[in-house]
Amino acid sequence: MVNDLSERTTLLATLSNAFGPPGNEVNVAEILKKELEDFADEVRVDKLGNIFFYHHGRERYPNVMLAAHMDEVGFLVTFIETTGFLRFQTLGGIPSNILPGQTILLRGEKRDFKGIIGTKPPHIMTDEEKKNVVPIEDLFIDIGAESLEEANNRGMEIGALGVFDIEFAELGGGYLRGKAFDDRAGCTVLVEVFKALKDSHYNLVAVGTVQEEVGGRGARTAAWQLEPDYGLALEGTFAADVPGSREDRMSATLKGGPVITIMDRTTITHPAVLRTLITLGKEKAIPFQFKKVPMGGTDAGVIHLTKAGVPSGTVAVPCRYIHGPVALTHIDDLSNTITLTTEFVKAISRQ
Repeated sequence: MVNDLSERTTLLATLSNAFGPPGNEVNVAEILKKELEDFADEVRVDKLGNIFFYHHGRERYPNVMLAAHMDEVGFLVTFIETTGFLRFQTLGGIPSNILPGQTILLRGEKRDFKGIIGTKPPHIMTDEEKKNVVPIEDLFIDIGAESLEEANNRGMEIGALGVFDIEFAELGGGYLRGKAFDDRAGCTVLVEVFKALKDSHYNLVAVGTVQEEVGGRGARTAAWQLEPDYGLALEGTFAADVPGSREDRMSATLKGGPVITIMDRTTITHPAVLRTLITLGKEKAIPFQFKKVPMGGTDAGVIHLTKAGVPSGTVAVPCRYIHGPVALTHIDDLSNTITLTTEFVKAISRQ
């Protein structure tokens, strides 16, 4: 068990540290391929960049699709000032109030850049400005360039993509810190479940999807190609067990087990999927919790609307502070999500 936990932590660390904003998920796909190509009967990448890992079982079993998105919230350089500062647009739902002072990793065609999101000094802000959140259009990224020409000569260009610049770390007691746990935690679950079922008779396709943070675009085309009998999105969802949260708005808690979505902004979980997850949690003594605040959406939102419809749902690893520079989760929640998802594939395949 210790070795399993160590391997899972290492995998999550590798995925968390990877560069993968919407539209540039190649680094993450390469990690998934390295992990799973020896376990898969077939590996395929489609035109958008979704990566598919097939486990071909017996014909009498349904086709089950597991989806974990490879992208993370990020940044797009939209303009370079004559003074060398960069203007940008966020990719995905990043709250503006957390942006000033954050360190950013930008990837150009020739090289990577380290930068920091800046504002004018608080010393010269008006009292009113100090009270208000600085709008994104007033923020900039400083890469230490003194002019537009210098920035261009160093390889910076409009269209460069970026992510938060944070390294994974273990905090002790099973707590793990890193960027992009939404959805590298889900990607970790995807890998471990696929490996666990490598010798099974069930039909499984594990998909690393692209561009979820900007509208579930990859999952939409992936599900269209597969037309699965069941779909399950694997996620890292927001935990609100922090000071100041009302009990009824505490969507999930760390060490509370995998988070089962009953409903969110894009999906009402199919009764057969929901019933199976709940029954398994109780019968197998796997701790689980429900997503108490029906906000946000997942790849299940587009999977379940594919063609004639796909019974779908979402299971997630609870994580504090997602969509920010760094998130926090616990190894027990990761492991229990892997167990519940593995049992789900077995049970739903036998229905």
